[in-house]
Amino acid sequence: MSLDKHLEGFEPTLQDKRKKLAKEKSYAILNHIKDTRKLFDSFPIKENLFGSTAPSVFVGRSNYPNVSTGILAPLNPESDASNFATSSDWYHKNLQIEDILQYRIGLLNSNRSMPVNVYDVWDGFVGVQREVAISAKPVDIELSLANKPKLDFSPNNITAAIGFQADVISARIVDNPKVLKPVEATLSDDDLDARGAISFLYKKGLDVYDIHRIFSVGAMGLRDQRRLVPTRWSITAVDDMVGKSLHKQVCTFSNIDGVTVWRNSYIGNTYWVFLIPGTWEFELIEIKSPGSVWNPSLSNQIWISSEHEGYDGRASYAKETAGAYYAARLGVLEHLISIKKQCKCLVIREVSDAYWAPVGVWQIRESVRNAFREEPYHFDNFHTALNQISISLSLPLDTLKSKSTILTGIQSKIADFSPHS
Repeated sequence: MSLDKHLEGFEPTLQDKRKKLAKEKSYAILNHIKDTRKLFDSFPIKENLFGSTAPSVFVGRSNYPNVSTGILAPLNPESDASNFATSSDWYHKNLQIEDILQYRIGLLNSNRSMPVNVYDVWDGFVGVQREVAISAKPVDIELSLANKPKLDFSPNNITAAIGFQADVISARIVDNPKVLKPVEATLSDDDLDARGAISFLYKKGLDVYDIHRIFSVGAMGLRDQRRLVPTRWSITAVDDMVGKSLHKQVCTFSNIDGVTVWRNSYIGNTYWVFLIPGTWEFELIEIKSPGSVWNPSLSNQIWISSEHEGYDGRASYAKETAGAYYAARLGVLEHLISIKKQCKCLVIREVSDAYWAPVGVWQIRESVRNAFREEPYHFDNFHTALNQISISLSLPLDTLKSKSTILTGIQSKIADFSPHS
């Protein structure tokens, strides 16, 4: 059974990457897609009007600076819209890949192409979209659709998949959005740049999921710089800007004592987080096994990538690990803020073939965040820690060392690797 025979618009070039989805694990999803399509038989459209509750928005990146901008709402108006919004709740509910894809396939993205400059735009479709984004809870909306929704199932490594899409003629909100006071403050302050607004909202208790959404619709920042930001870019940008703000604080703290290692596993991903005495450094190493979604090779070759930053942080984009780097770094920095310490940190992410469909970098962020809720391993020195943990890794220790900046640096200190350490 080949999945691309069942999904409209599913690109044949993704066939290898989705091979797990097209084998035994695909049947539950295919059945769910069939059930979702049956919703069209009783689709609540009267004179092209669809009523639902919108938990979120989506901004595409094709054809920038004219982008596809949309409102996300469950196809079934009776569904609890809050369940469909990407958030930390998905991790705490222990949602599996099948569950996540079912939520995303059950969403309608009603969209239209719009220019990204939106500072004074609070009417029409974009105005409704922006109000949905700044609301603290899902809002009831009515949409006039130009065509029957079609499936556009295109997940990637940053954002979760979106299911059905339709062109929209018009939209209106039928209840009152609830806007938090900190959001109102950043909305009205067009002398505060986006970095300052993001830091302000985070300090006021908004999680990055809320800030991603608000940032993506241009509801913060300097007057002449407020514009729609593609969702994929906004997720990484917010993780990066919040991380840089936390990094400044962490570098003022004293060093940790001893080497501590945490382990956490979720939906086919295993994370090892090493905290090592010393001034701030961070590195993410990703090990992707054959058969996993980002290493569909039929050979037994393991794919490995890494990115690193020193005490002063990063000045360039982490190309090898992309958004995963900033999501993992944020989880580590939040922990260090909570214990008021700084250190060197190595995060090793192992992706197994059980990770058969991408769900977005939120699972990396939450897996690292929640690794620190697990019972840690304590070691007298890094040499002992690495040798013991390496037994559980899927590649030789020498290969890991050859790819790692932190390991190379620590290995160069003879005392750390002395037999008498």
